[in-house]
Amino acid sequence: MLKHQLIHPRINEIVGRAGHHAKILIADGNYPASTKKGPNAEIISLNLMPGVVTVAQVLEAVLSAVVIDAVNTMGIPDDDPYAKHGPPPVWAEFQQLLKRAKTRLKLEPILKWDFYEAVASPDHVLTVQTGDQALWANVLLTVGCRTK
Repeated sequence: MLKHQLIHPRINEIVGRAGHHAKILIADGNYPASTKKGPNAEIISLNLMPGVVTVAQVLEAVLSAVVIDAVNTMGIPDDDPYAKHGPPPVWAEFQQLLKRAKTRLKLEPILKWDFYEAVASPDHVLTVQTGDQALWANVLLTVGCRTK
C-alpha cells in the first residue's frame, strides 16, 4: 500500500515516469484541456461534477508524492475585469497547501497566454482536469529532483 496521499493508479504511473523538469497541470473545470496541452501529455479527467474534485484537493495529493521545483498559476491579464480584485482567493489556499507540505515554494503567476505556451511544452506529461469552478485556479507544477 502506498504511504503517500496520492492513490490514483494512473496518476501514480504517469508521475512515477516523470523526471526532473516534467510539467504537471492541475486544471480547473473551465480549462480547455483537450486543446491546450503538450504533445506528450496525458489527460486524467476527475471532473465528476461542478466543484468535484477541486484543484486544491489534487494539489494536496500530488504534493504528498512528488518533489516540486516550481508552482505556476495562470496570471490574470491587466485588462481582465477580475484583475482589479487582486489575487484570486484560491491562490491563498494553494499557498497554505505548499506551506503545509513543508516547501518554501511560492506561487509564480504566468500571464494567461504565456501559461498556455508553457503547458504546450514537450515536458508536459500530465493534465488532471478537475471540476473546480474557482476562477484562475489552474496550477502548473515543475517536477524536481529527489535527493534522499
